[in-house]
Amino acid sequence: MKRTLVINWLLLICVMSAYAQWTRMTNLPTVYIDTYGGRPITSKTEYVYATMRYVDEQDQLTVYDSLQIRGRGNSTWNMARKPYKLKFNQKEKLLGKGYANTKKWTLLANAADKSLIRNAVTSSLGEFTSLKFNPAYKFVDLVLNGTFMGNYQISDQVDVRPHRVNITEQDLPLTDDSDISGGYLLEVDGFKDGNCFTTASYSVPIRIHYPEDEDIAPSQNTWIRNYIGQFERSLRITDFDDPVRGYRAFVDSASLIDWYLCTEISANLDGFYSTYFYKDRGDSLLYWGPLWDNDISYNNDYRETGTVNKLMVDVGFGQTKLWINRMWQDKWFARQVYTRYRELIDGGVVDYLFARIDSLTELLAESQELNYERWGINRRMYHEVVLFNTYDEYISNLRSFIVAHCAFLEDAFANRKPLDPTPPFAPRNYFYHITNASTAKAIDGGGAAVVQWENLEDNEGEDWWVKPVGEHFMLINRQSLRALNDPTQGEVGPTTNVGTQLDTAPEDSLDERQLWDIVPQGTEGYYNLLNIHTQHIANLSGGNFADGTAILSYTNDDRNRQSKNRLWYFIPTTDVIPETLTGIRDVEPADYALAYNPTSEELHFGSETPELLKRFTARVYNAGGRLIGSFRGDERFSMAAQPRGVYVVSWQCGTQRCSVKFRK
Repeated sequence: MKRTLVINWLLLICVMSAYAQWTRMTNLPTVYIDTYGGRPITSKTEYVYATMRYVDEQDQLTVYDSLQIRGRGNSTWNMARKPYKLKFNQKEKLLGKGYANTKKWTLLANAADKSLIRNAVTSSLGEFTSLKFNPAYKFVDLVLNGTFMGNYQISDQVDVRPHRVNITEQDLPLTDDSDISGGYLLEVDGFKDGNCFTTASYSVPIRIHYPEDEDIAPSQNTWIRNYIGQFERSLRITDFDDPVRGYRAFVDSASLIDWYLCTEISANLDGFYSTYFYKDRGDSLLYWGPLWDNDISYNNDYRETGTVNKLMVDVGFGQTKLWINRMWQDKWFARQVYTRYRELIDGGVVDYLFARIDSLTELLAESQELNYERWGINRRMYHEVVLFNTYDEYISNLRSFIVAHCAFLEDAFANRKPLDPTPPFAPRNYFYHITNASTAKAIDGGGAAVVQWENLEDNEGEDWWVKPVGEHFMLINRQSLRALNDPTQGEVGPTTNVGTQLDTAPEDSLDERQLWDIVPQGTEGYYNLLNIHTQHIANLSGGNFADGTAILSYTNDDRNRQSKNRLWYFIPTTDVIPETLTGIRDVEPADYALAYNPTSEELHFGSETPELLKRFTARVYNAGGRLIGSFRGDERFSMAAQPRGVYVVSWQCGTQRCSVKFRK
């Protein structure tokens, strides 16, 4: 709820200067900081002593004496509304119970972000994922040396301690028995501040934040530089995508993928310019995060406009892109990015962000109004892409960007994800239309000859029952009740005596001319039809689009995957194959059961009539919906190679469709 501001600006400054009483200016806490002697804060390295008075939401006043304050930031330090770093005389739980107890805190101005909340929203995004350490925040009104400075954000400093980056702190000083394998807090730092080195393989500037500059020993410097060198070399080798020899042996995949997705979802152009990551003691992996510095995120920097339809790995600033672009060449990485993104979207990440935006917008209603009385809401402070006259317009723009950008990311990640190989064919109890990859017309076997015809839903001559016969299949036509047959005569082989038109014949499961293998090809869901007797491939004559074009017994060679004349996809109809044709009765799920053995890590079915289990094939999917394998009902399926998680098994027996979810 907004309130009308009737206080004259000059009068407001006078009131603040009078120190009549320490009161809140809005519904937020108000922080009053007075440097000793009114000394100005002009340095990012030299602290100035000050007193701070904190008036909380209950109007309780807390006084902190001997506080030190200095400037902070790089680009942001040059803005009119500047950020600061606070250093207390003793450890303080400035944000209350459950948050860090430490001397150092930050005061972020968010001057480049007219919404004021991009950093806070992105921290919440990190909380939605697997990232362990996400900067806490609290919004306040700041009065510095009697002058109202606007809305500020108290936030964690990115450092090593409980409730921040909570990794093992190293011995200080080191002893002969000290384990120097961790912890380390690192940053890819485009500004190359502090204790920074440049990597040999990709020339990436790495800053060592912890151990701190004044504490780190030469042996620690050498150890972590060598370790990062090993990681980089694992990215450059030929088999970089090998899970043991390549880069994956050095990274925690969950935090890597989630940190990267947060960078893309937030469209943070600086996400690869300033990238935090860390290594703990007793753990060989590098972990990614925390997220930081998001004031130019969500399309808020005119140096790269139109980020709604762009990937940061293509257009963002910074050297971390070199690592990530190399990882994109790993099919595992590409699949994981897409799968995890779908999990976040399906899990409601957009609604979650909107809820945070709405909550923060309501919280800041009074403070932002007072802030823009001071600074002007349509004044460009940095690289803002758009300037509006109202705060609500900035919030609406932020929300619209998230919706459009997340839709773009789904397509972008899907396009980059390598297509999974066409799975082995597992027929269900439906008739199929066997359709050519080029013409999209179906094989018709209802007449005297087998030909191509327009794909018609009600043409029973195009309906085929795919009947398992041992390791092979017979294709029984619904209209003629005859089997697809290769009548080629004489000496036959994969490339000899080809070109005979296929026909149909009375069903005979002992005649190899009627037996076919359905061979998966490529990644588009296509198959070859391979005759067991002739070793020929079913081929659309000349790739002709005309109805009545012959289906031939044709050459079987290395063009099977490329020639669309030889490629077919199987489209199930909605018609269940009747028991009068199959001899298979409808089966109740109670007639059999699926079990998972955690000791052997195997899936298997059980039934008092084992022959029943041969009638169907089960498919196993991960939580992201990706098919990881299939097995016949009378077989066992090993889950040993799969990670822990939730899986779904789906199958059909008779007309019964079933699925079971289980956790490994």
